[in-house]
Amino acid sequence: MVTLRWLASSVAPSDLPRHTPANTLLYAVGDIHGRIDLLDTLLLGIEVHAHQRPQCTVVVIFLGDYLSRGQDSRGVVERVMHWRPALAQPCRVVALKGNHEDLALRYLAGDLEAGKHWFDYDGLDALRDYGVSPRDEITLTALRDAFSTALPLAHLAFLKSLPVSHREQDYHFVHAGVRPGVALEDQTAQDQMWIRKRFLESEAEHGAIVVHGHSVSLEPQVRANRIGIDTGAYASGVLTCLVLEGSQHRFLQAVGPAKLHAPKAEDTQSSQE
Repeated sequence: MVTLRWLASSVAPSDLPRHTPANTLLYAVGDIHGRIDLLDTLLLGIEVHAHQRPQCTVVVIFLGDYLSRGQDSRGVVERVMHWRPALAQPCRVVALKGNHEDLALRYLAGDLEAGKHWFDYDGLDALRDYGVSPRDEITLTALRDAFSTALPLAHLAFLKSLPVSHREQDYHFVHAGVRPGVALEDQTAQDQMWIRKRFLESEAEHGAIVVHGHSVSLEPQVRANRIGIDTGAYASGVLTCLVLEGSQHRFLQAVGPAKLHAPKAEDTQSSQE
């Protein structure tokens, strides 16, 4: 069973007030990784909460990593592509590209090393969700061809269309983070999908609060310059959504069954860039 819970706001020290656009309610959803069970419950919670703010425009931002690890990568992609809340007020849905989508697309384009890297990060789970069962004797090229055939054209077009960042007034949304010391408009796609240690350890002001996933922590991480919301849903059974309204923030979480193993070391806050 999956349930919903709210976490009380935590406040990071900052001399700069942060705000969403006027009369706008922002929801940012962390790394899903195939956990369609958690996603469906979280989306219901977002819809119920947004109904209580009929005066607000609603923006829902998915931070990437729809693929791999959980039980239904294909179902997650389908849901993110087509879900729209039944609301009377205006609503926009923005889906960003994560490093798993980056690896999948590079592999499909013929980069076999990207495929190897992806499979080290449980990319084979995504292939199985699309009906591709790898065998010991199959080559990377043959496996790529089978995945290309199994992947619906609409899904491929969706993955290719994903931007790597989104800005809403004082908040900058990305999958992984930004490179300290580089203006937001000059950030590379590579850094915004992949950076970790250098960004996480920086106390620099980035020009906006950076809302990100990619690096797993047990609880949402609130700092003066960033908010991290990857709570390792694929292993922990906790999918986190940051809710921003005006100068306030809260966290809505879908909580369900956890896997027996912990998140991979390379996904955690302490791993290298």
